[in-house]
Amino acid sequence: MTDAVSWFEAKLAFQTDVSDVHEALEKPDPGFVLIDTRDLAAWRQGHIPGAVHLPRRMIPIKAARLLDRDVPVVTYCWGPGCDGATKAALELARRGYQVKEMIGGIEYWIREGFAVETADGLVTRPADPLTAPVQS
Repeated sequence: MTDAVSWFEAKLAFQTDVSDVHEALEKPDPGFVLIDTRDLAAWRQGHIPGAVHLPRRMIPIKAARLLDRDVPVVTYCWGPGCDGATKAALELARRGYQVKEMIGGIEYWIREGFAVETADGLVTRPADPLTAPVQS
């Protein structure tokens, strides 16, 4: 049993989910900076409100300018089929940042019915009943 407890504690130390991130972002100080690690075209297509755009390949160039090492960061990418957030989290951890990965990425953010920011403003789609309760 101790092995299982240790494993799950370690797992939760390095990842979070979209519901927890959304809940934190509703507060005046969420306690972290949310990082969208996707490219510019993806960012423009839609991103989580309040996120900072820092593509993985730009971390060596821009991280020190955009981020405070004393403030934890949470990375996200497209979704479960994309490891961009994992690679970005690794790069940031190597540079001394406290980092977690948001599992599910923007795909699950959208599927849970949370808003994304686009050039046209905030866009919200109905929640996917396979991933979140649907209001009736």
